[in-house]
Amino acid sequence: MTRRLAVLVLALLPCLPLGPLAAVSAQAQPAAAKGPCQPVEFEGQPYTVCTVDLRRERVRLFWLGTDGLPYGSLSSLAERQGARLGFAMNAGMYDKGQAPVGLYVEDGRELKGVSTANGPGNFHLKPNGVFYVKGDRAGVLDTPRYLRAKPAPDFATQSGPMLVIEGKIHPKISTDGPSQKIRNGVGVRDGGRVAVFAISERPVTFGAFARLFKDSLGCRNALFLDGSVSSLYAPGLGRSDLSRPLGPLVGAVAK
Repeated sequence: MTRRLAVLVLALLPCLPLGPLAAVSAQAQPAAAKGPCQPVEFEGQPYTVCTVDLRRERVRLFWLGTDGLPYGSLSSLAERQGARLGFAMNAGMYDKGQAPVGLYVEDGRELKGVSTANGPGNFHLKPNGVFYVKGDRAGVLDTPRYLRAKPAPDFATQSGPMLVIEGKIHPKISTDGPSQKIRNGVGVRDGGRVAVFAISERPVTFGAFARLFKDSLGCRNALFLDGSVSSLYAPGLGRSDLSRPLGPLVGAVAK
């Protein structure tokens, strides 16, 4: 009787409810990413890449809220934009007052002019460049070409240096230099119909970051946005990075 009872109990075990430990284990499994942002590995380094088809979503820039003050953080932007905001990240270098260092255009209004000045730091590692959006197309051009093209964009932000210029890595970026930081940037492909944003999950060199856009993401032109302060809001990944006060932000919103 005892043996027959044991067999019966074993037969019923698969039908019993999950115990506490099994339930915790099941809940701990990572959910599939939703939205435009996905994890990517390249050269053994982890990145998050957010890909936006401008025919389906709108890429736009944000700096000042309706109160005339900078949004300042991704969480503030997400709170004000709500569920329509698919993702966002910092969108270029800024001064102590959180104002853009170079060109900044929002809703067709030029709020800060193009900078062609020389100086220290990444922004002035010439050529720097401009990411811009006009209608359902985006572009990345080095600053001299942008000034010649005069695209009259809906949105634009200037930063630097360029990472990839017409399929070649910026000539002043070494293969793997000593500087390693969390970095973010943007490139375009498919004739400007697709904008590709990336952020490193660990400190990487300029060379590694440039190769990501050129060799993995297929961008003939790509622009460095910033380092150290690089931050991402990706609700599909359950992610909203904290950071020091930020200047311009870029995001994808529903059309």
